[in-house]
Amino acid sequence: MRFPFKERKAAQAAAFLLAKHEDRLNYMKLIKLLYLADRQALVERGKPITGARMVSMPYGPVLSEILNLINLGRRYENPSPWFEYISAPEGYDVRRINRDTTYNELSDHEEQILADVDATFGRMNKWALVDWTHELPEWRDPQGSSLPIEPSDILRAEGRSEHDIQRIAKNALQAMLIEKLGRLDIEFDPD
Repeated sequence: MRFPFKERKAAQAAAFLLAKHEDRLNYMKLIKLLYLADRQALVERGKPITGARMVSMPYGPVLSEILNLINLGRRYENPSPWFEYISAPEGYDVRRINRDTTYNELSDHEEQILADVDATFGRMNKWALVDWTHELPEWRDPQGSSLPIEPSDILRAEGRSEHDIQRIAKNALQAMLIEKLGRLDIEFDPD
């Protein structure tokens, strides 16, 4: 089960969380908070906020595309909306670039999920978050590498029925197809 990665939405979600931490945060902590928000949205709504691929890494679960954006910084291969909102790492921190950020990609419910995750976990330091996320049922020790986390495993662990999981998978596939069709530059010649 895969969801389309919404990079601008991910950047706005990160900016939303950074605003709650005086516009600066350790990037490991930010990635954990975003993972927990995507996880909560998946369980509650059947789709994550960012759509980034979830993976188990030695320091717990992360969102793969977001980790890549942070790790590569401005060396990222494509022009990225991420850097309209979030700085490249400065040491181990990232910061919100624009204090006038609007969160027009996020629904009110998604903002509430982000706020709830921050209220629950935002005061924990990065190592406490690592320890806590190691207890999540979907995390598996990747032995120094990374392993994919299947959204269906999270849904099962949270008590969703197989019928619900199949419906969510179908919706995810449809969203991926729509996303791919939207990226195709098709010219139609009526003759």
